[in-house]
Amino acid sequence: MQILEKHLPFGKYQTYCRIVGEKTAKAPLLLLHGGPGSSHNYFEVLDQVAQTSGRQVIMYDQLGCGESSIPDDTPAVYNAQTWVKELENVREQLGLDQIHLLGQSWGGMLAIIYMCDYQPKGVKSVILSSTLSSAKLWSQELHRWLKYLPEKQQAAIQQAEASGDFSAPAYQAANAHFMEQHAIKLTPDMPEAVLRKKKGGTVAYLTGWGPNEYTPIGNLHDYEYTDDLSKMQLPVLITSGTDDLCTPLVAKTMFDHLPAAKWELFAGCGHMPFVQENEKYRKILTDWLVQHD
Repeated sequence: MQILEKHLPFGKYQTYCRIVGEKTAKAPLLLLHGGPGSSHNYFEVLDQVAQTSGRQVIMYDQLGCGESSIPDDTPAVYNAQTWVKELENVREQLGLDQIHLLGQSWGGMLAIIYMCDYQPKGVKSVILSSTLSSAKLWSQELHRWLKYLPEKQQAAIQQAEASGDFSAPAYQAANAHFMEQHAIKLTPDMPEAVLRKKKGGTVAYLTGWGPNEYTPIGNLHDYEYTDDLSKMQLPVLITSGTDDLCTPLVAKTMFDHLPAAKWELFAGCGHMPFVQENEKYRKILTDWLVQHD
């Protein structure tokens, strides 16, 4: 399978792009990774969708991580407007007039902002993977999840949030445990792309979101798009896990406000059903793409 890597000019920066498969008459699938700052790496487990759905699968590292420019000395650039402009630039540079758009976690937020605020043309469908329409609801739901941690770990997290100091070893251990439960627990048998150490991304995450998943104090803290979802009249597929950071309530809230949505809930999965139930996820995604070409 052909894999092409490019660095696209984006103002004074560069955006790394990875294109899987040959160009066909079918609209490519464009992937938006999470974070902010998580990089495209884990999306490589979806490479085979290029073959099974007969189209190119295109992923890129957003500004601030991976093989793209990482201007950590000017963190103000890490905001939704910049990342939307970068998405628009990727489409323009690659001539992506028609696409399907998949966003995971923060990438789903980016897709929602793009669709609701910019009304782009040529998007055939959107896949919202383990994402959210409300930072407030997300934080509320994750604080509910936190109550299932051991009391000592809960106390360490409460102390960190109260003081604003997230450096204590007790907090670090508690947060790591929480993320293993609700994001993903990395094991040696996982694909190399998932285990691969990513470059940068820390400053982008802290600037855009905050110190952890449940404390959104970055410049995306006022992200509230639930009431705007009605603007997305196109077909939307929501995917999430029962143990996901994207809790079933977060996913259902999006489902209830989208005019033409389908929701696939993956039993026993956390924040990455496309890794944890890869074969099932790829089949559902392939069927969806073919159905909505």
